[in-house]
Amino acid sequence: MVDCLSLTQCRALVAAWHQAMIEQRATLIALDQQIGDGDLGITMQKAFAAAANTVPGEQEGIGEYFALCGVAMAKAAPSTMGTLMATGFMRGGKALPAAAAQLDGQLLVRFFTAFTQGIADRGKARAGDKTVLDVLLPAGQALSDGIDGGASPAQAVEAAFRAAEQGLDATRTMLPQWGKAASFAEKGLGIVDSGGSVAVILFRVLHDFFQQSPLLP
Repeated sequence: MVDCLSLTQCRALVAAWHQAMIEQRATLIALDQQIGDGDLGITMQKAFAAAANTVPGEQEGIGEYFALCGVAMAKAAPSTMGTLMATGFMRGGKALPAAAAQLDGQLLVRFFTAFTQGIADRGKARAGDKTVLDVLLPAGQALSDGIDGGASPAQAVEAAFRAAEQGLDATRTMLPQWGKAASFAEKGLGIVDSGGSVAVILFRVLHDFFQQSPLLP
């Protein structure tokens, strides 16, 4: 299992996120069509394609790389969710040491804490509003608790992924408070939040990535 990620591995992780968004494009579109605009799958594919095509400079570290990914995402997908994801990456990247060469457990917690706070600040939503935060908050807490408790990064990420899944399932009982979905609040009962589904994809891919053998330098 992987204990920390190099810059090369972080780029491979972003590429894996992009591939997952391609594979889940139709699913995200169908989910978003129920009480949203129906463009989520398209938006996420565009955003993560831009991130996957981001090439860091020779002297840039992981923090700068993730921040650059966010800038590229903002330009490629200036929609609500595209902007939120872009903000998350920019905030998360800036929270890391600019020249960091390895992303260990503590830095992973720092990244996702800033990632989540950036989305909260930009979107103004709170826990229970049936948004991506209802997945990011419990997942981030599980990640932090795991690392602080002495778990390996792989173990902590696994706990975060399980918490993300549980958080998404909990959105079925929530009424949407933001965007077009808020106009169809009652219709949203029984349906998971589409933005939360994106967050689950992020943690699922991250989980799978940390379960690999450390093949990349």
